[in-house]
Amino acid sequence: MWTLKDKVVLVTGASRGVGAACAIALAREGCKLVLAAKTIDPDPRLPGTLLDTARAVEAAGGEAHVVAFDARDSQACANLVDATIERFGGIDILINNAGAIFWSPVADWTVKRFDLVFGVNMRAAFAMSRAAIPHMRKRGGGHILMMSPPIVTDALPGKAPYLVSKWGMTALAMAIDAEESDTGISASALWPVTGIRTAATENLGMGEAGEWRKPEILADATVALLRRDPHRLPFRAWLDEEVLAEEGITDLTPFRCDPDKEPTPMSIELVDPGWAARHGR
Repeated sequence: MWTLKDKVVLVTGASRGVGAACAIALAREGCKLVLAAKTIDPDPRLPGTLLDTARAVEAAGGEAHVVAFDARDSQACANLVDATIERFGGIDILINNAGAIFWSPVADWTVKRFDLVFGVNMRAAFAMSRAAIPHMRKRGGGHILMMSPPIVTDALPGKAPYLVSKWGMTALAMAIDAEESDTGISASALWPVTGIRTAATENLGMGEAGEWRKPEILADATVALLRRDPHRLPFRAWLDEEVLAEEGITDLTPFRCDPDKEPTPMSIELVDPGWAARHGR
């Protein structure tokens, strides 16, 4: 086990949803959190701000430092890592959670939309990881976690640019884990089996309560992964259910948004349409 107490964790996309849930869960472990996102001021269209997450982190026993940044700006990514080092003296864990989602056939994508999705997803994950790795080396190791799926190509039609941007994050994790094996840096990917209730899924009409789980399932899986010694954690594109099962957690009813309905495996079906059948769903 790798104690999380006093570890310095940088979370992108931390103003709401999965990022906020991960930050709060890590605060309960005694982590020092740097919370990064675009949203500082309240937006009537989207509940949750970095300051809201910071208050929740502090209430959970953690220490929070807030930094507003644009994930598409590579200099802002570098500055964010610098701010983490300045505030806490190092970085032990990077969670690349900031994301942009859009689904449509290739012919319906604009170049502007393509650049946005790749900029927030793959490019930002690259820029953040590149900036963090030298500092993790100095600490003798660390974790980089991508919120991205396994690479399975059956589901490309209708979602190709989005999926390629997310698979790019997974490929980066795979490469970093191999390249940094001698430095003690572990890189992994994590993805939910079902849809997760967030502002994005609600605003984009991507399902309803009975089809979603709460963000806390990814937060608990994140904590379970990050408790593992990075020197002994080889790359894997994990699913949240797999991580929790290894911790002995198989009753997932507390994570349901609708307590009376078990969600279907919508999220993993985006990248692996045959997953449900293979797992008896």
